[in-house]
Amino acid sequence: MKRHSGLALALAATLATALAVMRDIAAAQGSDRAGRAIAGRWCVECHLIAPDGPGSDIGPTFESVANDPQRTDGRLRGWLADPHPPMPNLDLTRREIEDVIAYLQSLTAP
Repeated sequence: MKRHSGLALALAATLATALAVMRDIAAAQGSDRAGRAIAGRWCVECHLIAPDGPGSDIGPTFESVANDPQRTDGRLRGWLADPHPPMPNLDLTRREIEDVIAYLQSLTAP
């Protein structure tokens, strides 16, 4: 009986670890819906944030950013964390940055 309870305990610990890792991965992926809301709040004054609007033409469109191979997710994360003028520092959290990245990914051409 002891052998079975030890095995069950080991399996439970492994399952708990796997679930924690899956939760962390899901959190790191971001939400395109939340990213669009963030863009609508902070970016729309200077960027066209969706192909069907709204936005401005002061900066590049979100669609062009999403489809520019030079603007990788890593570079965009760095830029959003520490932007350079004329873009203001929006002081986005890591989660908000991941949400904006997820939104940009949703705009990439097939």
